[in-house]
Amino acid sequence: MNANPTILDYVFEHEQQRPDDILLTQPLGGGRVADYSWSDAVGQARRMAAHLKSLGLAPGARVAILSKNCAHFVMAELAIWMAGCTTVAIFPTETAQTVGYVLGHSEASLLFVGKLDIWPQQQPGVPAGLRCIALPLAPPTQFDTWDAIVERTEPLKGLAGREPDDLAMLIYTSGSTGTPKGVMLEFSAITAASEGIVEFLRSYLGDGPQRVLSYLPLAHSYERAWIQCAQLVRGQTQIFFAETLQTFVADLRRARPTMFASVPRLWLKFQLGVFSKMPPAKLDRLLGLPLIGRLVAHKVLKGLGLDHVKLAGSGSAPIPAELIEWYHRIGLNLIEGYGMTEDFAYSHTSTVQLRAPGYVGVPMPGVQVRIAPDGEVLIKSPGRLRGYFKRPDLDAESFTEDGFFHTGDRGERRADGLLKITGRAKELFKTSKGEYVAPAPIESMLEADPWIEAAMVSGANHPFPYALVVLAEDRRPRMGDPSFRAQVEAEMGRLLDSVGAKLPDAQRPRMIVVLKEPWTIENGCLTPTMKVRRYQIEANVAGQVEGWYAAGHRVQWA
Repeated sequence: MNANPTILDYVFEHEQQRPDDILLTQPLGGGRVADYSWSDAVGQARRMAAHLKSLGLAPGARVAILSKNCAHFVMAELAIWMAGCTTVAIFPTETAQTVGYVLGHSEASLLFVGKLDIWPQQQPGVPAGLRCIALPLAPPTQFDTWDAIVERTEPLKGLAGREPDDLAMLIYTSGSTGTPKGVMLEFSAITAASEGIVEFLRSYLGDGPQRVLSYLPLAHSYERAWIQCAQLVRGQTQIFFAETLQTFVADLRRARPTMFASVPRLWLKFQLGVFSKMPPAKLDRLLGLPLIGRLVAHKVLKGLGLDHVKLAGSGSAPIPAELIEWYHRIGLNLIEGYGMTEDFAYSHTSTVQLRAPGYVGVPMPGVQVRIAPDGEVLIKSPGRLRGYFKRPDLDAESFTEDGFFHTGDRGERRADGLLKITGRAKELFKTSKGEYVAPAPIESMLEADPWIEAAMVSGANHPFPYALVVLAEDRRPRMGDPSFRAQVEAEMGRLLDSVGAKLPDAQRPRMIVVLKEPWTIENGCLTPTMKVRRYQIEANVAGQVEGWYAAGHRVQWA
């Protein structure tokens, strides 16, 4: 291997040293799966790479993938890299407008169309004349297919490596505050981040074979770094894929992952699923019994499909400290981390020795951090972006003179290095009394309550903050029942008091508004990585806010 290998060098080494080991396991429906060994997967990628090279694409040409997670997403990316091109992955839930924007802005030369649920709605966003190739699980199309191309094409020979400063991928941010930006990541950055992740995971998982389930969007840096790229570097991991939301539990039990990554909103859903089968008070009482408690905890983890997990991680957004504590209580080693698209999700993570409720961990090896005078977290990571595609104006304002990246997050550090994120600088708002409010910590407190699935705090230019809340999924069907609504109002009043008691007077929400409909990716209120789109949610209720304040009720219904 080269003295300074890139991720492709690792891939070629695994192709030679472990050709028969299973790399990818893809559900096909009806309980059937297809297994792809290193030899199979890299062999198919070599044939597709030869086809891409035959098209005469310019060096570094952008080649897009629009697909849910699947085995051929990974193979397509390997083929793109071997062919000397750059990957542009598009979230599989994006609208035609966003699909068109990303393809146009990136100047994509070709599009791989893969496993999708809403392709008829997305297809109008694909420019006329753009060359497209259908992956094996794609919806019906008229495009040339991956299988047909691989069947008729001789494989690319040799070790088609890449230079460290070649552009490996553009990752378009999920657009929680507006138009997505194209983050440029070089091979040196994604390789360094992946190597660092592998070393971190080794301390928990050891050197033997491991299993992971890929289900968070591979178009996002979190899943791409920790589940795909790190495992391509490591080599001894079998990557399983989820088939559908309905088969998720079966997919999880098939994979029996030893490492499992998720996001706060899903960790909360898993917990609420447990509570729907056993009331929290009863579970808490059982967990407190010496022998029975261990048996109950194991049964809960087994029911979730997480009983083989040695390490679980939460990232992408803040997670309530109480939720982490609950998982620790049932025996899951859940740690929180912090990273961004701009550092390829390689920044901070908790460890067994260094973790605390509300803190996202300590810097990973090679990461430098400091807090600016205004409280902003500044990061210098081995996974650092080259810049933003076609946005030199953003590049200039994104870095300090000595190369630290402006994260836009506000934070605090303890003497032992643990970092607490106190909110996004751009999310801070000022009440009509001139007091600043950071919504994120308040939202975490609200979301720790089992009645609440999601919360958002707002109130700029009003006398006091208010909270919009979505009730837990198992409670929403009863919202039309007057007696249940009275119970909700009592619980929300209690919640206002308990959360308010922990906050300075100016930051206390004085009003909770219960929404009828949940926030989803489909209705535009969540990004594909399940962060709330504040601007969209605030726009949805803009016409009602003045009426809520005028009514003066502590709990109101939208």
